[in-house]
Amino acid sequence: MVGAGLALATLGALPASGVGSSLAMLDRLEPGLWELRARDPGTKAQRLCIRQGQDLIQLRHGGLDCKRVVVVDHPAEVAVQYTCPGNGYGRTSIRRETDTLIQLDSQGIENGRPFAFAAEGRRIGTCRG
Repeated sequence: MVGAGLALATLGALPASGVGSSLAMLDRLEPGLWELRARDPGTKAQRLCIRQGQDLIQLRHGGLDCKRVVVVDHPAEVAVQYTCPGNGYGRTSIRRETDTLIQLDSQGIENGRPFAFAAEGRRIGTCRG
């Protein structure tokens, strides 16, 4: 019974305003071709066509229907936890420096394996095709 009470207390600690949040900061990011440069030395930069800022939340679980919980929703920073039933979960934090420059940190489980990466994202042009 103590464990159930602790679980309820922990759930109560989540910000109630985060559940229905619009993540307006992500809407301010410019769509187009973005380059993510990982902080790990020797890692190649990754280029992505981003239609909207929210595409950056589930980079490792892209295209999956996942349940999201907004943890932080500030004008210059967001953090979202998400769960993809049968496919893992993740938590992504994005800090906006400008509409074309972000700092991204993501970690979680994909295909039964842990992942963690930190990167700088920069819009570098328009998407082709």
